[in-house]
Amino acid sequence: MAECVGIVGMGLMGQAFVHHLLQSGFKVQGFDVDEKRMTQLRDCGGTPVESPAAAARGARWVITSLPTSDIVRDVVLGANGVAQAAAEGLILADTSTSRPEDSEKLGAELARRGIRFLDACVSGTSAMAWKKDLIIIAGGTVEDFDACKPLFDGFSRAAYRMGAVGSGAMTKLIINLILFGNRLALAEGLVLGMKAGMAGESLLRVLQDAACSSKTMVDKGPKMLNGEYSPEGRVRISLKDARLTLEQGARLGAPMLVTSLWTQLQQAADQQGLAEVDSSAFIELLRHMAGLPRRV
Repeated sequence: MAECVGIVGMGLMGQAFVHHLLQSGFKVQGFDVDEKRMTQLRDCGGTPVESPAAAARGARWVITSLPTSDIVRDVVLGANGVAQAAAEGLILADTSTSRPEDSEKLGAELARRGIRFLDACVSGTSAMAWKKDLIIIAGGTVEDFDACKPLFDGFSRAAYRMGAVGSGAMTKLIINLILFGNRLALAEGLVLGMKAGMAGESLLRVLQDAACSSKTMVDKGPKMLNGEYSPEGRVRISLKDARLTLEQGARLGAPMLVTSLWTQLQQAADQQGLAEVDSSAFIELLRHMAGLPRRV
């Protein structure tokens, strides 16, 4: 008999999780406040349910994939939340990009209720998620991590335990910080090439094969080059993540030079009407500063 997974939050990432879990033979029951997502779940063979509690009922694992840790907390501990229907031994894997301290607090509260918890952040865009090219970075006990391996194998290519609860969320913010720098450098280089009148496709092809190459150049280079910003991760979410990373730098006394600049660029993009498009759209701000026309 297929093992049951509950999922709460079926946006850009969650839809890809659902697809791969169903393909891997799991039974998936899910909840989202967006009725369109519920219809998509039904159409691909999953079972829409009426609440987070219903998503947890009868499940071995529950995945949350939500915008903020405050929403995660409400979905788990609020009215009709996951905790109300969690059977003994259920493991909650929060794949959201959350504040590490919030993950630690939630994990401790759930432990007192007999619910196991991992902050199981994912690294990769939604396009990568559809290709099953994500990695999972988790915080929690060895026992709980091992118990989630069949689940993680269902929708990712690799999973890493980083330490206690909260360490997955911290690692995800560090990954994002380095991504910020990669994307900023790529956009700056492409705009310089545009101003110099270079053939963009040739320039990007060389960059992708040169010593500076990175996954960012493969994933975001064509979007920046062509001004095509269908969302694989939105500006408003990138801004939220950047602000979380700045918080950690302030809390721990670490320098945050790149993150500070990235945050300002994402904030400007958000304020200029780009909140719902791909985070790579910030290159339009650099184009404007260079005297080139905005494309969106």
